[in-house]
Amino acid sequence: MNILSIKNISKTYYGKVPYKALDSINLSIEKGEFVAVMGPSGSGKSTLLNIISTIDKQSEGQVILNGQDTSKLEGEKLAEFRRKQLGFVFQNFNLIDTLTVGENIMLPLTLDGRNVKKMNRETKNISEFLGIDKILDRRTYEISGGQAQRCAIARAIINKPSLLLADEPTGNLDSKSTDDVLELFAKINKEQSVTTLMVTHEAYSASHSDRVVFIKDGCIYTEIKKSGTNSSFYNKILSVLSQIGGVR
Repeated sequence: MNILSIKNISKTYYGKVPYKALDSINLSIEKGEFVAVMGPSGSGKSTLLNIISTIDKQSEGQVILNGQDTSKLEGEKLAEFRRKQLGFVFQNFNLIDTLTVGENIMLPLTLDGRNVKKMNRETKNISEFLGIDKILDRRTYEISGGQAQRCAIARAIINKPSLLLADEPTGNLDSKSTDDVLELFAKINKEQSVTTLMVTHEAYSASHSDRVVFIKDGCIYTEIKKSGTNSSFYNKILSVLSQIGGVR
């Protein structure tokens, strides 16, 4: 079953010189998949993520998420759709410093007006699953980068979104925290069946996914699926990157 279907998506930015960032992109993601998107700087991968996340709108084509054409949503309906159907994890964590870890995690539930007891119970459950239940009362400036990203991930999945979107989620982490967060993404994907789409420039990060889609010059260049170990998949990813000129 496809959670996400992207049909002939194109995006043109108009100015003195029109620029076509995406050109006839077709992509489907099945429920429970973990897909990484890679490509050189300016390839269109961030534009694609912005369109899927409804931050930007395509010039042509359709994005169907969980049976809903996202281009037809506006205002409150769009805000509700984002809150309930999408989870977001960013490189810079985007946590609110004036809130505790626990308050940051339960923020989506608060916006939905959930019962306080239920919010506390769900926050406790997800924080235990992610190993941050002992720091719920701390402020975000009192925790490590790895803990902050775990908090951001907890906030992103507490509403049980149809699709988790991650934009360079390990970009600000050291190697140990990177390993922890990538293992966490794999755990969430496999144990909770959270469908995940991650944009990354790091082959090591991409090797933790099930499938890597490579974009070049606004078009899908190729895609490869994992078979075997992360290490062998990593080498296959590097081979493709050498053909398209890296990801920077």
